[in-house]
Amino acid sequence: MFEVREEIIKNAAVVANDWGLLRLDEGDTPETVVVPAGKAIVPLSVWKAQYAALAARLPEIGVWLAGDERPEELAADVARLPVIAIDFPKFTDGRGYSIAFNLRARLAYTGELRAIGDVLRDQLFSMHRVGFDAYATRPDRSIHDALKGLSVFSETYQASWDQKSPLFRRHHRVGQNPDLDNAAGI
Repeated sequence: MFEVREEIIKNAAVVANDWGLLRLDEGDTPETVVVPAGKAIVPLSVWKAQYAALAARLPEIGVWLAGDERPEELAADVARLPVIAIDFPKFTDGRGYSIAFNLRARLAYTGELRAIGDVLRDQLFSMHRVGFDAYATRPDRSIHDALKGLSVFSETYQASWDQKSPLFRRHHRVGQNPDLDNAAGI
């Protein structure tokens, strides 16, 4: 099945989507499924099975990972892939957060990192914190309402991909450090 959504959230805005998403139907095999022409995000299994043909089509090919797949399998190609998507089969499956963080922090992926599948408004803020910058939200929900999920919190406590320092390192409290207080004239 080749799915094309009209709109996605990318870089904190609702934008037109020009990528199709290939999912294997029953009876399809990674070796024989036909990848349509144009921009397509294919499953990791298809990328591996048809590597030579798909690598020749870059930058019109992206790859998506399931929650039980390792981002290290893309390590050799991470710099060339324009889009990597991570599938969330249900909103309670959090494995994609770790995959996203590892792609950004350990594999230094700088391209578009897209969340696909059961993606809801309540997840967007946390997804952004681990490195996602694009979201294909559930089609039965308002994408414009989901966009508000990126700005529900004004401050974060923990360090993550988007904020390298925890809150206690970012804010000086008067009386906590006399040397800093004296330097600031307090």
